[in-house]
Amino acid sequence: MQAAQALTPRTLEPFLLNVATVLPVFIWGPPGIGKSALVRRFADNVGLPCVSLLGSQLAPEDIIGVPQIVDGRSRFCPPTVIARDEPYCLFLDELNACSHEVQKAFYSLILERRIGEFALPAGTIVIGAGNRAEDAAITRPLSSALVNRLVHVSLRASARDWLDWAGEAGVHEMVHAYVSLRGDHLWSKPPKHEEPFSTPRAWDMLSRGLHAYGEGVTLDEIRVLASGLLTPAHAQGFVAFAKLRERAHDLSAILKGERGWPEKPDERDVLYFLVQQLRDRLIKELPEDEGRAGREVRDLANRAKELIVSLSRISTELAQLVVTETEGGAVLPGWYTVELARVLPRLAAARAG
Repeated sequence: MQAAQALTPRTLEPFLLNVATVLPVFIWGPPGIGKSALVRRFADNVGLPCVSLLGSQLAPEDIIGVPQIVDGRSRFCPPTVIARDEPYCLFLDELNACSHEVQKAFYSLILERRIGEFALPAGTIVIGAGNRAEDAAITRPLSSALVNRLVHVSLRASARDWLDWAGEAGVHEMVHAYVSLRGDHLWSKPPKHEEPFSTPRAWDMLSRGLHAYGEGVTLDEIRVLASGLLTPAHAQGFVAFAKLRERAHDLSAILKGERGWPEKPDERDVLYFLVQQLRDRLIKELPEDEGRAGREVRDLANRAKELIVSLSRISTELAQLVVTETEGGAVLPGWYTVELARVLPRLAAARAG
């Protein structure tokens, strides 16, 4: 659903409050981004029980019921999970994983709020959700009739929104601190082959795993957990972050000259993480226009240049990493890349590549 407007969790909630109470809504988004949790939280906020139906596990009779003979006539009796006396929030999860026969069973339920002779109680809210075709999940095209019965929005990950939630939900402090530094690692595109990938759900699972181990969790245990839940590069970064905290490495101390780059072979993953931190900080703090750089920013730029030169003596590849774009497509300002190229000409080639 390319045309659907993308909303963050923070902006989706007021949208549902205003629109879902009068119109059926469909939320598109990749696996693990928090669609189900947001709908349940919305239902709690409006004081309605949330009844979830999983589309991939439904048959038409699970919606319309089975026929029974009453007073010599047949009638369909919808299941008790749907046929309720009081209003509720009906959440049709993985709706676009249904067969077309099940999709047809939803037509009158979604548009007319009725199944046979049973009408949904006044005040009942209907919300659907599903993955996109590009997410390598089980999906089927929604029929045009069903598409036209729903208001469509897309949910995208927001590190700021997730961190706000994580602070209240008791997410492990190491996970919270890492995502604070690397918000671009909160979510990654699902891979085309079987491999763990980062999502808000995966980070929450990592947090629960770390809580289960307790304070005595080891680096090896962290590595097993992270590699089983996250995109490989993100898992490597998280383990490096754990090492960094354990061994008291700190980018601020390196920028101040209190410490140097870690050079031991077994600290290469820590060095890689620190270089990414430096790149992200430069991208965040250096202005696009050199003329707008104040004294503190200029001091940071000069000190970082010295560090990148010393880094190149340890690893040219990691020095080149500073001028490559991030996963989100962000890059250093052009004027600073030119300055770096004057002292390290090979970096210009890395930026061009």
